[in-house]
Amino acid sequence: MDKSNAVAALAALAQDNRLDVFRLLVEAGPEGMPAGEIADALDLAPNTLTFHFDRLRVAGLVSVRREGRSMIYAARYEAMNGLIAFLTENCCQGADCAPAASCKPARGKRARLPA
Repeated sequence: MDKSNAVAALAALAQDNRLDVFRLLVEAGPEGMPAGEIADALDLAPNTLTFHFDRLRVAGLVSVRREGRSMIYAARYEAMNGLIAFLTENCCQGADCAPAASCKPARGKRARLPA
């Protein structure tokens, strides 16, 4: 990932609702979720959610496909991993180090960030 793509991805994630949407999609897995289920889960109005989906899609963080009358959104894991790799590329000046080696995704429950 290059710097401009990293900036676009970080900008898209730098908003509460978009970050919640993206984290929910990451949790949902590669199959994704219908837009209506996302709106219900996060208590967001559909028109507001459409705006947030567009920002995430333009940043390359989510994909969308149509299934019947439903729009299914899914996290683009390769983009997420590319962003993480970009951010940690020079961790400890490129040496193998504890922060980069211990970076493992949480399984089973969503990690909560401090308030």
